[in-house]
Amino acid sequence: MAEISQEELNERVAILRRFRSLLEQQRNKFKEYLDILEKQQDSISDKNPESLMAHTELEQQVVKNIENLQKVIVPMSKMYNSVKATSASEENMSESKNEDEQINLIQNELFSLQSKVLEQNKLNRELLKVKLDQVKTQINNFKNPYKNLHSVYAQKQSVATLVQIEV
Repeated sequence: MAEISQEELNERVAILRRFRSLLEQQRNKFKEYLDILEKQQDSISDKNPESLMAHTELEQQVVKNIENLQKVIVPMSKMYNSVKATSASEENMSESKNEDEQINLIQNELFSLQSKVLEQNKLNRELLKVKLDQVKTQINNFKNPYKNLHSVYAQKQSVATLVQIEV
């Protein structure tokens, strides 16, 4: 077995810690996203358009943050996997093994949160579709009480053609 230097070991541990930190940030963002989706569901049910709009804007911001984190996590994941592959035979990596376990736990929790987010998002879309159909039905059933009546201002008035002037 090849021995690795302390500097290389420290670098590997730093990569693992940074990767774990990024995964934790992403997990927290997914939790925040799930909370927003659940509150959005309440707004849909309560027929509160202002609140729904606010939740939608928050949702867009959180999704953007998740996307930005994902841009950093993908290369970090590649670094993590390459470090993990090269250190698989190393025995003096007990600290990084602990980090590996924590990373695996976080990744499992992330997968679980992602599936919950997808389910909640699907539920919200279905609720919105039902509410939209209800609004369309209400609009179609709306009867204009003035539809067949003529406006007083639209009627032609008879206009005098002769004017009598006396002096």
